[in-house]
Amino acid sequence: MNTDLMIVALMAGAANWAFRVLPTRMKPADLPPDGIMARFLAATGPAAIGTLFVASILPALSLVPSELVPLVTGTLAVIAVFATRRSVVASTLAGALVHGLTVWAMA
Repeated sequence: MNTDLMIVALMAGAANWAFRVLPTRMKPADLPPDGIMARFLAATGPAAIGTLFVASILPALSLVPSELVPLVTGTLAVIAVFATRRSVVASTLAGALVHGLTVWAMA
C-alpha cells in the first residue's frame, strides 16, 4: 500500500474522530456564547453535512441524467426543509428519505 495514502487516511480519520468526539466532551454551558469554541460547535453540524454532501455527490455525477434524479430530489428536500425549519437534523432526515423514496420509485 502507498505510504502517502495511509498517512492521509490516518490524518482524515483522526480529524473525523476529533470532530465527533471533542464536541461531546466539551461542556457548551461553560463556554461564552460569542466565544470561538461556541461558534466552532455551532458550525460543526453544517460543516459535517457539507462534507458528507460533497463526498456523496462526487461518485454520483455522471453523464446519464436519469441517474441524477435521486441526488437532485434529495438535495432539494434538504434545502426546502432547512429553509423552513432551520434544523440540520430534520433536513438531513428529509433528504435521506426523499432520496431513498426516489431510488425506490425509479426501480
